[in-house]
Amino acid sequence: MSDDSGLWLLLLGPAGATGLYWGLYRYYRNTDKSHAFERETIVEAQPVTGSDQKIGEVTGTRETEIDGNNVQAYRKRVKRIEGDTG
Repeated sequence: MSDDSGLWLLLLGPAGATGLYWGLYRYYRNTDKSHAFERETIVEAQPVTGSDQKIGEVTGTRETEIDGNNVQAYRKRVKRIEGDTG
């Protein structure tokens, strides 16, 4: 058995790693299939509408919670989508 027969095995490691890296990069990046928002989408600018009204003022940090806090009432916060389930 000559020394040259094992050389292909040594070259297979870096070549396989390079191929695996390139394949994963192409799979997850999808640079050729991605949507270029800046070039392919036209957004018409419109003037800002709305108003600002001051409704109260909180000074200091004595309050530990905000009035009307609904953190514990998660069923009120999360709205269910009506429709067929199956």
